[in-house]
Amino acid sequence: MLDKDLATLYQVETKALVQAVQRNRNRFPPDFMFQLSVQEFTALRSQIVTSKGRGGRRSAPYAFTEHGVAMLSSVLRSERAVEINIEVIRAFVKLRQLVASNAELAIRLSHLEQRYDSQFKVVFDAIRQLMSDATQVPPKRRIGF
Repeated sequence: MLDKDLATLYQVETKALVQAVQRNRNRFPPDFMFQLSVQEFTALRSQIVTSKGRGGRRSAPYAFTEHGVAMLSSVLRSERAVEINIEVIRAFVKLRQLVASNAELAIRLSHLEQRYDSQFKVVFDAIRQLMSDATQVPPKRRIGF
């Protein structure tokens, strides 16, 4: 996502977002964020038809990956950023609990499999397949452009 769109999402000015990123450069490695090239910026500017005189953007925008978007929520100081940061942490905790419960289930299934003979192997294989399908996350809808 572009910095302008994220500034709207986090309810801050684009200038404040960029300043926060520049002050915390070590938190944004290349796989979290990058700045558009001159060619990309020119193509983007021609698509959105900004003014050539006063106003409009003069520097290339930053583009953020999903990791960069999450990191922004911990760097910005708006109420919205705090709310998003809390939700990100809750999501990670929930994911950890899901992984732990799946690990426990796999151990219990292994013990059951050892206890019964091979006639139930097909059933255990089917259950394992269902467990692996359940852990796959469906693709997210894209937000923005």
